[in-house]
Amino acid sequence: MAITATKKKGLFAWYFNTNLLTRILIGMVLGIVAGMVFGKSILWVSPFGDILVRLLKMIVMPVVIFTLVVGAASIHPSRLGRIGIKALGWYMLTSAIAVAIGLACGNLFRPGSGMSLGDVGAAAGKTLTQPSLLDTFMAVIPTNPFESVTSGNILAVIFSSIIFGMALAHLRDNKKERIRNAAATVFSFFEGCAEIMYKVVQWVLQYAPIGVFALIAVVFAKQGAQAFGPLATITASVYIGLAVHLLVVYCGMLAVYGINPLQFLIRIREAFVTAFVTRSSGATLPVSMEVADEKLGVSKGVYSFTLPLGATINMDGTAIYQGVCAVFVGLAIGMPLTFNQQLTVIATAVLASIGTAGVPGAGAIMLLLVLDSVGLKVEPGSAVAAAYAMILGIDALLDMGRTGMNVAGDLAVTTVVAKSEGELDPAFWDDSALGAQAGQAVEKA
Repeated sequence: MAITATKKKGLFAWYFNTNLLTRILIGMVLGIVAGMVFGKSILWVSPFGDILVRLLKMIVMPVVIFTLVVGAASIHPSRLGRIGIKALGWYMLTSAIAVAIGLACGNLFRPGSGMSLGDVGAAAGKTLTQPSLLDTFMAVIPTNPFESVTSGNILAVIFSSIIFGMALAHLRDNKKERIRNAAATVFSFFEGCAEIMYKVVQWVLQYAPIGVFALIAVVFAKQGAQAFGPLATITASVYIGLAVHLLVVYCGMLAVYGINPLQFLIRIREAFVTAFVTRSSGATLPVSMEVADEKLGVSKGVYSFTLPLGATINMDGTAIYQGVCAVFVGLAIGMPLTFNQQLTVIATAVLASIGTAGVPGAGAIMLLLVLDSVGLKVEPGSAVAAAYAMILGIDALLDMGRTGMNVAGDLAVTTVVAKSEGELDPAFWDDSALGAQAGQAVEKA
Protein backbone atom coordinates (compact mmCIF):
# COMPACT_ATOMS: atom_id res chain seq x y z
CA MET A 1 0.00 0.00 0.00
CA ALA A 2 1.37 3.41 -0.90
CA ILE A 3 2.15 5.80 1.93
CA THR A 4 1.48 9.50 1.43
CA ALA A 5 2.93 12.22 3.59
CA THR A 6 2.55 15.99 3.88
CA LYS A 7 5.51 18.15 2.95
CA LYS A 8 7.95 18.64 5.82
CA LYS A 9 10.20 21.61 6.51
CA GLY A 10 13.43 21.80 8.44
CA LEU A 11 16.83 20.14 8.64
CA PHE A 12 15.59 16.70 7.59
CA ALA A 13 13.02 17.87 5.04
CA TRP A 14 14.97 16.16 2.24
CA TYR A 15 14.53 12.84 4.05
CA PHE A 16 10.84 13.04 4.93
CA ASN A 17 9.80 14.57 1.60
CA THR A 18 11.30 11.68 -0.36
CA ASN A 19 8.94 8.79 -1.12
CA LEU A 20 9.11 6.24 1.72
CA LEU A 21 9.41 3.21 -0.52
CA THR A 22 12.19 4.94 -2.45
CA ARG A 23 14.02 5.57 0.81
CA ILE A 24 13.66 1.93 1.86
CA LEU A 25 15.03 0.80 -1.51
CA ILE A 26 17.95 3.24 -1.19
CA GLY A 27 18.59 1.98 2.34
CA MET A 28 18.74 -1.59 1.04
CA VAL A 29 21.16 -0.67 -1.77
CA LEU A 30 23.42 1.29 0.58
CA GLY A 31 23.30 -1.57 3.08
CA ILE A 32 24.39 -4.03 0.39
CA VAL A 33 27.26 -1.75 -0.65
CA ALA A 34 28.36 -1.11 2.93
CA GLY A 35 28.24 -4.81 3.82
CA MET A 36 30.21 -5.81 0.72
CA VAL A 37 32.83 -3.03 1.03
CA PHE A 38 33.44 -2.88 4.79
CA GLY A 39 32.75 -6.50 5.69
CA LYS A 40 32.54 -7.36 9.37
CA SER A 41 33.82 -3.94 10.38
CA ILE A 42 30.28 -2.60 9.66
CA LEU A 43 28.68 -4.84 12.29
CA TRP A 44 28.59 -1.91 14.73
CA VAL A 45 25.38 -0.72 12.98
CA SER A 46 23.50 -3.83 14.15
CA PRO A 47 21.67 -2.03 17.03
CA PHE A 48 20.05 0.34 14.52
CA GLY A 49 18.49 -2.67 12.83
CA ASP A 50 17.40 -4.11 16.17
CA ILE A 51 15.53 -0.86 16.89
CA LEU A 52 13.42 -1.34 13.75
CA VAL A 53 12.60 -4.91 14.73
CA ARG A 54 11.55 -3.84 18.23
CA LEU A 55 9.37 -1.02 16.87
CA LEU A 56 7.62 -3.39 14.45
CA LYS A 57 6.97 -5.90 17.22
CA MET A 58 5.62 -3.09 19.39
CA ILE A 59 2.86 -2.19 16.92
CA VAL A 60 1.85 -5.62 15.65
CA MET A 61 -0.57 -6.71 18.39
CA PRO A 62 -2.54 -3.43 18.70
CA VAL A 63 -2.74 -3.13 14.93
CA VAL A 64 -4.16 -6.65 14.66
CA ILE A 65 -6.74 -6.20 17.41
CA PHE A 66 -8.10 -2.81 16.39
CA THR A 67 -8.13 -3.36 12.62
CA LEU A 68 -9.65 -6.84 12.80
CA VAL A 69 -12.43 -5.69 15.15
CA VAL A 70 -13.24 -2.74 12.90
CA GLY A 71 -13.03 -4.88 9.77
CA ALA A 72 -15.34 -7.59 11.10
CA ALA A 73 -17.76 -5.06 12.62
CA SER A 74 -17.99 -3.18 9.31
CA ILE A 75 -19.69 -6.13 7.59
CA HIS A 76 -23.26 -5.40 8.67
CA PRO A 77 -25.48 -8.49 9.00
CA SER A 78 -28.32 -6.65 7.27
CA ARG A 79 -26.20 -6.47 4.13
CA LEU A 80 -24.93 -10.02 4.29
CA GLY A 81 -27.64 -11.51 2.13
CA ARG A 82 -26.98 -13.94 -0.66
CA ILE A 83 -24.69 -11.53 -2.48
CA GLY A 84 -22.62 -10.84 0.63
CA ILE A 85 -22.33 -14.49 1.60
CA LYS A 86 -21.32 -15.49 -1.93
CA ALA A 87 -18.71 -12.73 -2.15
CA LEU A 88 -17.35 -13.50 1.31
CA GLY A 89 -17.13 -17.19 0.49
CA TRP A 90 -15.28 -16.58 -2.78
CA TYR A 91 -12.87 -14.14 -1.14
CA MET A 92 -11.99 -16.57 1.65
CA LEU A 93 -11.67 -19.53 -0.74
CA THR A 94 -9.43 -17.74 -3.22
CA SER A 95 -7.29 -16.36 -0.38
CA ALA A 96 -6.70 -19.89 0.96
CA ILE A 97 -5.81 -21.10 -2.54
CA ALA A 98 -3.49 -18.12 -2.98
CA VAL A 99 -1.49 -18.94 0.17
CA ALA A 100 -1.24 -22.55 -0.98
CA ILE A 101 0.08 -21.40 -4.37
CA GLY A 102 2.61 -19.17 -2.63
CA LEU A 103 3.78 -22.06 -0.46
CA ALA A 104 3.97 -24.31 -3.53
CA CYS A 105 6.13 -21.77 -5.38
CA GLY A 106 8.32 -21.40 -2.31
CA ASN A 107 8.79 -25.16 -2.03
CA LEU A 108 9.42 -25.47 -5.76
CA PHE A 109 11.98 -22.66 -6.15
CA ARG A 110 13.31 -22.84 -2.56
CA PRO A 111 14.44 -19.22 -2.12
CA GLY A 112 16.93 -18.92 0.74
CA SER A 113 18.14 -22.51 0.48
CA GLY A 114 21.78 -22.77 1.55
CA MET A 115 22.04 -19.23 2.94
CA SER A 116 22.92 -20.30 6.51
CA LEU A 117 21.61 -17.09 8.07
CA GLY A 118 21.77 -18.85 11.41
CA ASP A 119 25.27 -17.41 11.68
CA VAL A 120 23.99 -13.81 11.39
CA GLY A 121 22.29 -13.71 14.74
CA ALA A 122 21.15 -15.91 17.57
CA ALA A 123 18.02 -17.69 16.42
CA ALA A 124 15.64 -18.80 19.13
CA GLY A 125 17.10 -22.27 19.32
CA LYS A 126 18.36 -24.61 16.63
CA THR A 127 15.19 -26.68 16.65
CA LEU A 128 11.53 -25.78 16.83
CA THR A 129 9.23 -28.01 18.82
CA GLN A 130 5.97 -27.84 16.88
CA PRO A 131 2.66 -29.08 18.36
CA SER A 132 0.47 -31.49 16.43
CA LEU A 133 -1.95 -30.13 13.83
CA LEU A 134 -4.91 -30.78 16.15
CA ASP A 135 -3.23 -28.91 19.01
CA THR A 136 -2.46 -26.02 16.70
CA PHE A 137 -6.08 -25.58 15.65
CA MET A 138 -7.41 -26.10 19.17
CA ALA A 139 -5.08 -23.34 20.33
CA VAL A 140 -6.88 -20.97 17.95
CA ILE A 141 -9.74 -20.82 20.47
CA PRO A 142 -8.34 -19.05 23.57
CA THR A 143 -9.40 -19.84 27.10
CA ASN A 144 -8.25 -16.34 28.09
CA PRO A 145 -8.07 -13.76 25.26
CA PHE A 146 -6.08 -11.34 27.39
CA GLU A 147 -3.46 -13.97 28.14
CA SER A 148 -3.25 -14.64 24.39
CA VAL A 149 -2.31 -11.01 23.85
CA THR A 150 0.44 -10.98 26.47
CA SER A 151 1.82 -14.39 25.44
CA GLY A 152 1.81 -13.52 21.74
CA ASN A 153 -0.56 -16.32 20.65
CA ILE A 154 -1.39 -14.58 17.39
CA LEU A 155 -3.92 -17.10 16.02
CA ALA A 156 -5.96 -16.89 19.20
CA VAL A 157 -5.84 -13.08 19.11
CA ILE A 158 -7.01 -13.05 15.49
CA PHE A 159 -9.87 -15.47 16.25
CA SER A 160 -11.10 -13.61 19.34
CA SER A 161 -10.87 -10.22 17.59
CA ILE A 162 -12.96 -11.47 14.65
CA ILE A 163 -15.59 -12.97 16.98
CA PHE A 164 -15.74 -9.71 18.95
CA GLY A 165 -16.11 -7.71 15.73
CA MET A 166 -18.87 -9.97 14.40
CA ALA A 167 -20.82 -9.61 17.66
CA LEU A 168 -20.33 -5.85 17.48
CA ALA A 169 -21.67 -5.85 13.92
CA HIS A 170 -24.86 -7.58 15.08
CA LEU A 171 -25.37 -5.11 17.93
CA ARG A 172 -24.88 -2.15 15.58
CA ASP A 173 -27.91 -3.49 13.68
CA ASN A 174 -30.01 -4.16 16.80
CA LYS A 175 -33.64 -2.99 16.94
CA LYS A 176 -33.20 -1.38 20.35
CA GLU A 177 -31.84 2.15 20.18
CA ARG A 178 -30.02 1.83 23.50
CA ILE A 179 -28.05 -1.18 22.28
CA ARG A 180 -27.35 0.42 18.88
CA ASN A 181 -25.99 3.54 20.58
CA ALA A 182 -23.79 1.51 22.90
CA ALA A 183 -22.46 -0.53 19.97
CA ALA A 184 -21.83 2.64 17.98
CA THR A 185 -19.79 4.02 20.87
CA VAL A 186 -17.68 0.86 21.06
CA PHE A 187 -17.21 0.83 17.29
CA SER A 188 -16.12 4.49 17.32
CA PHE A 189 -13.59 3.69 20.05
CA PHE A 190 -12.02 0.84 18.09
CA GLU A 191 -12.13 2.83 14.86
CA GLY A 192 -10.38 5.73 16.60
CA CYS A 193 -7.76 3.37 18.04
CA ALA A 194 -7.23 1.89 14.58
CA GLU A 195 -6.66 5.36 13.13
CA ILE A 196 -4.19 6.10 15.92
CA MET A 197 -2.30 2.92 15.12
CA TYR A 198 -2.22 3.85 11.41
CA LYS A 199 -0.44 7.04 12.41
CA VAL A 200 1.98 5.17 14.69
CA VAL A 201 2.71 2.74 11.86
CA GLN A 202 3.56 5.67 9.58
CA TRP A 203 5.97 7.01 12.21
CA VAL A 204 7.64 3.63 12.60
CA LEU A 205 7.99 3.27 8.84
CA GLN A 206 9.77 6.62 8.67
CA TYR A 207 12.60 4.91 10.54
CA ALA A 208 12.43 1.82 8.31
CA PRO A 209 15.06 2.98 5.74
CA ILE A 210 17.67 3.35 8.51
CA GLY A 211 16.77 0.01 10.06
CA VAL A 212 16.79 -1.73 6.66
CA PHE A 213 20.23 -0.27 5.92
CA ALA A 214 21.63 -1.67 9.17
CA LEU A 215 19.99 -5.08 8.87
CA ILE A 216 20.97 -5.56 5.22
CA ALA A 217 24.52 -4.36 5.88
CA VAL A 218 24.92 -7.03 8.56
CA VAL A 219 23.52 -9.73 6.23
CA PHE A 220 25.88 -8.90 3.38
CA ALA A 221 28.83 -8.43 5.74
CA LYS A 222 28.28 -12.05 6.80
CA GLN A 223 27.03 -13.60 3.56
CA GLY A 224 28.74 -11.60 0.82
CA ALA A 225 27.59 -11.77 -2.81
CA GLN A 226 25.74 -15.08 -2.31
CA ALA A 227 22.83 -13.13 -0.79
CA PHE A 228 21.88 -11.70 -4.22
CA GLY A 229 20.53 -15.00 -5.54
CA PRO A 230 17.80 -15.45 -2.90
CA LEU A 231 16.48 -11.90 -3.48
CA ALA A 232 16.04 -12.61 -7.19
CA THR A 233 14.49 -15.99 -6.42
CA ILE A 234 11.97 -14.47 -3.98
CA THR A 235 10.88 -11.90 -6.59
CA ALA A 236 10.56 -14.53 -9.34
CA SER A 237 8.68 -16.92 -7.05
CA VAL A 238 6.15 -14.27 -6.02
CA TYR A 239 5.46 -13.10 -9.58
CA ILE A 240 5.18 -16.66 -10.90
CA GLY A 241 2.71 -17.40 -8.11
CA LEU A 242 0.71 -14.28 -9.02
CA ALA A 243 0.59 -15.32 -12.69
CA VAL A 244 -0.54 -18.86 -11.82
CA HIS A 245 -3.27 -17.55 -9.53
CA LEU A 246 -4.53 -15.10 -12.16
CA LEU A 247 -4.55 -17.55 -15.06
CA VAL A 248 -5.67 -20.70 -13.24
CA VAL A 249 -7.89 -19.58 -10.34
CA TYR A 250 -9.48 -16.35 -11.60
CA CYS A 251 -9.71 -17.30 -15.28
CA GLY A 252 -10.88 -20.77 -14.27
CA MET A 253 -13.75 -19.51 -12.10
CA LEU A 254 -14.78 -17.04 -14.83
CA ALA A 255 -14.80 -19.80 -17.46
CA VAL A 256 -16.94 -22.04 -15.23
CA TYR A 257 -19.56 -19.28 -15.13
CA GLY A 258 -19.42 -18.80 -18.91
CA ILE A 259 -17.48 -15.53 -18.83
CA ASN A 260 -14.71 -15.03 -21.41
CA PRO A 261 -11.45 -14.84 -19.36
CA LEU A 262 -9.47 -13.07 -22.09
CA GLN A 263 -12.09 -10.36 -22.48
CA PHE A 264 -12.24 -9.97 -18.71
CA LEU A 265 -8.47 -9.37 -18.54
CA ILE A 266 -8.68 -6.83 -21.39
CA ARG A 267 -11.51 -4.93 -19.71
CA ILE A 268 -9.94 -4.67 -16.25
CA ARG A 269 -6.55 -3.48 -17.49
CA GLU A 270 -7.16 0.12 -16.41
CA ALA A 271 -7.90 -0.88 -12.81
CA PHE A 272 -5.02 -3.38 -12.77
CA VAL A 273 -2.47 -0.84 -14.00
CA THR A 274 -3.73 1.78 -11.53
CA ALA A 275 -3.34 -0.67 -8.66
CA PHE A 276 0.11 -1.74 -9.88
CA VAL A 277 1.35 1.87 -10.00
CA THR A 278 -0.32 3.24 -6.85
CA ARG A 279 0.18 0.07 -4.76
CA SER A 280 -3.17 0.85 -3.08
CA SER A 281 -6.41 -1.12 -3.38
CA GLY A 282 -8.28 1.71 -1.66
CA ALA A 283 -7.00 4.37 -4.05
CA THR A 284 -7.95 2.13 -7.00
CA LEU A 285 -11.51 1.53 -5.74
CA PRO A 286 -13.15 4.36 -7.78
CA VAL A 287 -11.46 3.05 -10.93
CA SER A 288 -12.56 -0.52 -10.11
CA MET A 289 -16.16 0.64 -9.70
CA GLU A 290 -16.06 2.47 -13.01
CA VAL A 291 -14.65 -0.62 -14.73
CA ALA A 292 -17.31 -2.86 -13.16
CA ASP A 293 -20.06 -0.51 -14.28
CA GLU A 294 -18.90 0.57 -17.75
CA LYS A 295 -16.71 -2.33 -18.92
CA LEU A 296 -18.09 -5.44 -17.20
CA GLY A 297 -21.81 -4.67 -17.03
CA VAL A 298 -22.15 -5.42 -13.31
CA SER A 299 -25.16 -3.86 -11.60
CA LYS A 300 -24.50 -1.16 -9.02
CA GLY A 301 -26.36 -3.16 -6.38
CA VAL A 302 -23.64 -5.81 -6.60
CA TYR A 303 -20.39 -3.91 -7.14
CA SER A 304 -21.21 -1.16 -4.63
CA PHE A 305 -21.00 -3.85 -1.95
CA THR A 306 -18.59 -6.50 -3.25
CA LEU A 307 -15.80 -4.14 -4.34
CA PRO A 308 -15.46 -2.20 -1.04
CA LEU A 309 -15.70 -5.53 0.79
CA GLY A 310 -12.97 -6.96 -1.44
CA ALA A 311 -10.74 -3.92 -0.91
CA THR A 312 -11.06 -4.65 2.81
CA ILE A 313 -10.68 -8.42 3.07
CA ASN A 314 -9.53 -9.84 -0.29
CA MET A 315 -5.75 -10.03 -0.22
CA ASP A 316 -4.86 -12.85 -2.61
CA GLY A 317 -1.70 -11.15 -3.88
CA THR A 318 -0.54 -10.52 -0.32
CA ALA A 319 -1.37 -14.13 0.58
CA ILE A 320 0.91 -15.45 -2.18
CA TYR A 321 3.66 -13.11 -0.99
CA GLN A 322 3.31 -14.36 2.57
CA GLY A 323 3.47 -17.99 1.49
CA VAL A 324 6.67 -17.51 -0.52
CA CYS A 325 8.31 -15.37 2.14
CA ALA A 326 7.48 -17.78 4.98
CA VAL A 327 9.19 -20.59 3.07
CA PHE A 328 12.16 -18.29 2.34
CA VAL A 329 12.67 -17.38 6.00
CA GLY A 330 12.50 -21.00 7.10
CA LEU A 331 15.04 -22.12 4.49
CA ALA A 332 17.33 -19.11 5.04
CA ILE A 333 17.78 -19.91 8.74
CA GLY A 334 18.05 -23.65 8.17
CA MET A 335 14.61 -24.52 9.55
CA PRO A 336 12.39 -25.57 6.60
CA LEU A 337 8.67 -25.36 7.35
CA THR A 338 6.97 -28.65 8.13
CA PHE A 339 3.64 -29.62 6.56
CA ASN A 340 1.79 -28.66 9.75
CA GLN A 341 3.53 -25.31 9.84
CA GLN A 342 2.53 -24.62 6.24
CA LEU A 343 -1.11 -25.39 7.07
CA THR A 344 -0.82 -22.93 9.95
CA VAL A 345 0.52 -20.31 7.51
CA ILE A 346 -2.59 -20.78 5.35
CA ALA A 347 -4.94 -20.41 8.32
CA THR A 348 -3.15 -17.36 9.70
CA ALA A 349 -2.96 -15.55 6.36
CA VAL A 350 -6.65 -16.11 5.58
CA LEU A 351 -7.81 -15.00 9.03
CA ALA A 352 -5.52 -11.97 9.06
CA SER A 353 -6.69 -10.85 5.61
CA ILE A 354 -9.84 -9.31 7.11
CA GLY A 355 -7.82 -6.49 8.64
CA THR A 356 -4.82 -6.37 6.34
CA ALA A 357 -6.13 -3.91 3.79
CA GLY A 358 -6.62 -1.09 6.30
CA VAL A 359 -3.02 -1.04 7.46
CA PRO A 360 -0.39 1.11 5.73
CA GLY A 361 2.55 -1.11 4.88
CA ALA A 362 0.16 -4.01 5.44
CA GLY A 363 1.92 -6.88 3.69
CA ALA A 364 5.20 -6.56 5.58
CA ILE A 365 3.45 -6.10 8.94
CA MET A 366 1.14 -9.06 8.46
CA LEU A 367 4.13 -11.18 7.45
CA LEU A 368 5.34 -10.75 11.03
CA LEU A 369 2.13 -12.43 12.20
CA VAL A 370 2.48 -15.30 9.76
CA LEU A 371 6.06 -15.95 10.82
CA ASP A 372 5.16 -15.72 14.49
CA SER A 373 2.33 -18.24 14.07
CA VAL A 374 4.82 -20.95 13.06
CA GLY A 375 7.39 -20.13 15.71
CA LEU A 376 9.67 -17.97 13.56
CA LYS A 377 9.76 -14.96 15.85
CA VAL A 378 11.41 -11.80 14.50
CA GLU A 379 13.61 -10.94 17.48
CA PRO A 380 16.34 -8.26 17.51
CA GLY A 381 19.66 -9.74 16.40
CA SER A 382 18.11 -13.02 15.27
CA ALA A 383 18.56 -14.84 12.00
CA VAL A 384 14.81 -14.49 11.36
CA ALA A 385 15.16 -10.71 11.63
CA ALA A 386 17.99 -10.76 9.09
CA ALA A 387 15.88 -12.77 6.61
CA TYR A 388 12.90 -10.49 7.23
CA ALA A 389 15.06 -7.44 6.50
CA MET A 390 15.97 -8.83 3.08
CA ILE A 391 12.27 -9.15 2.23
CA LEU A 392 11.50 -5.65 3.53
CA GLY A 393 14.20 -4.24 1.27
CA ILE A 394 12.45 -5.44 -1.91
CA ASP A 395 8.91 -5.03 -0.56
CA ALA A 396 8.10 -2.11 -2.90
CA LEU A 397 8.74 -4.25 -5.98
CA LEU A 398 6.65 -7.12 -4.60
CA ASP A 399 3.91 -4.74 -3.45
CA MET A 400 3.13 -3.60 -7.00
CA GLY A 401 2.36 -7.10 -8.19
CA ARG A 402 0.38 -8.20 -5.15
CA THR A 403 -1.80 -5.04 -5.16
CA GLY A 404 -2.61 -5.51 -8.84
CA MET A 405 -3.60 -9.10 -8.07
CA ASN A 406 -5.79 -8.01 -5.15
CA VAL A 407 -7.77 -5.65 -7.41
CA ALA A 408 -8.05 -8.24 -10.21
CA GLY A 409 -9.47 -10.66 -7.63
CA ASP A 410 -12.03 -8.11 -6.42
CA LEU A 411 -13.31 -7.65 -9.97
CA ALA A 412 -13.27 -11.39 -10.78
CA VAL A 413 -15.35 -12.27 -7.71
CA THR A 414 -17.69 -9.33 -8.36
CA THR A 415 -18.27 -10.49 -11.94
CA VAL A 416 -18.91 -14.10 -10.92
CA VAL A 417 -21.30 -13.12 -8.13
CA ALA A 418 -23.18 -10.79 -10.50
CA LYS A 419 -23.48 -13.55 -13.11
CA SER A 420 -24.79 -16.05 -10.53
CA GLU A 421 -27.41 -13.53 -9.36
CA GLY A 422 -28.52 -12.51 -12.87
CA GLU A 423 -27.05 -9.03 -12.28
CA LEU A 424 -24.55 -9.11 -15.17
CA ASP A 425 -25.77 -7.29 -18.30
CA PRO A 426 -25.52 -9.86 -21.15
CA ALA A 427 -25.35 -7.04 -23.71
CA PHE A 428 -21.79 -6.35 -22.53
CA TRP A 429 -20.74 -9.91 -23.30
CA ASP A 430 -22.38 -10.79 -26.63
CA ASP A 431 -20.23 -11.47 -29.67
CA SER A 432 -20.51 -7.97 -31.16
CA ALA A 433 -19.58 -6.34 -27.87
CA LEU A 434 -16.61 -8.67 -27.50
CA GLY A 435 -15.41 -7.82 -31.00
CA ALA A 436 -15.76 -4.09 -30.44
CA GLN A 437 -13.93 -4.34 -27.11
CA ALA A 438 -11.05 -6.27 -28.68
CA GLY A 439 -10.81 -3.76 -31.52
CA GLN A 440 -10.62 -0.86 -29.06
CA ALA A 441 -7.88 -2.64 -27.12
CA VAL A 442 -5.83 -3.10 -30.32
CA GLU A 443 -6.28 0.57 -31.31
CA LYS A 444 -5.16 1.78 -27.87
CA ALA A 445 -2.15 -0.56 -27.95
